[in-house]
Amino acid sequence: MDFKQIFGRAPEAEAIAPGRVNLLGEHTDYNDGFVLPTAIPQCTKVQLGLSTDGQHHFYSKNLDERVSISDMLLTPSGFASYIFGCIQLLEREGYTIPSINLHVSSEVPIGSGLSSSAALEVATLRGLRSMLNLPIDDVRIAQIAQQAEIHYAGVQCGIMDQMASSLADTKHILFLDTRSLQTRVLPLPTGAEILVIDSGVPRTLAGSGYNQRRAECEEAARLLRVKALRDITDVSALEELPLPLRRRARHVVTEDNRVLEVLQGVSTQRFGELMNASHASLRDDYEVSVPALDTLVGLLQETPGVFGARLTGAGFGGASVALVASAEARAIAEAVLERYNRAGYLGQILVPSVS
Repeated sequence: MDFKQIFGRAPEAEAIAPGRVNLLGEHTDYNDGFVLPTAIPQCTKVQLGLSTDGQHHFYSKNLDERVSISDMLLTPSGFASYIFGCIQLLEREGYTIPSINLHVSSEVPIGSGLSSSAALEVATLRGLRSMLNLPIDDVRIAQIAQQAEIHYAGVQCGIMDQMASSLADTKHILFLDTRSLQTRVLPLPTGAEILVIDSGVPRTLAGSGYNQRRAECEEAARLLRVKALRDITDVSALEELPLPLRRRARHVVTEDNRVLEVLQGVSTQRFGELMNASHASLRDDYEVSVPALDTLVGLLQETPGVFGARLTGAGFGGASVALVASAEARAIAEAVLERYNRAGYLGQILVPSVS
């Protein structure tokens, strides 16, 4: 149902924000490191209007679920927690947020590692900015969105997802230094396009090993006497660490180095090789892959026209991303999916999106 069917009147404002796929720099953002995301075509849309009964009302078209909030001391669960957190944080910054009706619909797949939560947060904040004329820029929107996810959804995430949703587009790669928030826009590799395939194995960040990995990295940094693992550039410095901290830190250090190599300029072939190395590191050192993802990535890597492939997102399920020859993504995806699904899995193409 649309906004008017739910709330009885037309919306006063609307906003969209895209999901993202990360090409390199996985699990480096909460280590103050470097990342290379790009936006995907699928977006989340929110429509907003003023509520007349003093309560907030949120409706998810995808879930066909309505949540009404009268007590701002109690954080709701599910999709409403992200919206609630954005409102609460804006009020903490001194903005007066009236009671609102908010309708959300999303094309961004949930549980596939494409940042559906960040898209919801950024779209909500953009919508509130538009409706209430709030003086907050795109970087500040990303920062508030990240805090909403940490404090109200319980995921100790870095800022990559929110910065990508707020600043990236589908035609370029966004280089982000997550410590300084310095960004640089890079072209997509020459003669290549992006292919994203969902493994069919969903994952939830808060209920997975994500927070455990973050804690392991923080402990490794403490033992190495640095602020964050980003401050280590030579893997030989990690030898004093006990296992599994040594493996976790080795992934972060080598992954940062892969991103920085791309920043200096590499061929499309080399970019693909770095993606392949990233997947091996995520599988073996960071231990966030699963058999389905390893199977899918392996099929992609051995397919002609694929420069490189890896899991994308936090892992523990979700999607794979591949860099493939221009204009061949659909044919490659169909060939790989036929073999993947024949092996007993149920994958689907996410990018390029079905028009």
